[in-house]
Amino acid sequence: MRSYSRYVPGASGRVLVVDDNKVIRQLIRVNLELEGFEVVTAADGAECLDVVEDVRPDVITLDVVMPRLDGLRTAARLRSEPATQNVPVAIISACTRYEVESGLSVGVDAFLSKPFEPSELLRVVRQLREKGRQGELKRKRAEGPAERTRR
Repeated sequence: MRSYSRYVPGASGRVLVVDDNKVIRQLIRVNLELEGFEVVTAADGAECLDVVEDVRPDVITLDVVMPRLDGLRTAARLRSEPATQNVPVAIISACTRYEVESGLSVGVDAFLSKPFEPSELLRVVRQLREKGRQGELKRKRAEGPAERTRR
């Protein structure tokens, strides 16, 4: 089993990019890596769920239409698991009205329509990374020092 929990010095954050189209995965990867993000990719929702706890991403991007497990069902599963329920999720897809409504109902944080501008991708990922960091700080404050030391 591969381990993804290594720390990359100077990385702006870790993003798990999930898309069945290899070209799209690489396009997203290159754009994020150029801006200092560490990127791990998965080819579909099932692979995402297999690696997400080892990867420990700051943000997850999901396509909607993928084999085995689509993006909306993947997002719902991520939200149902304690280890991933608070990781910010963005849908990067054609973003039909149905996809947006379904995504909102399962807790998706942001939507980016394909084709997208690289600057929009970076804006969305940075906003979600910051949202995730603020949420983590709130959770740690709420836990208190005794709870944190038990882990």
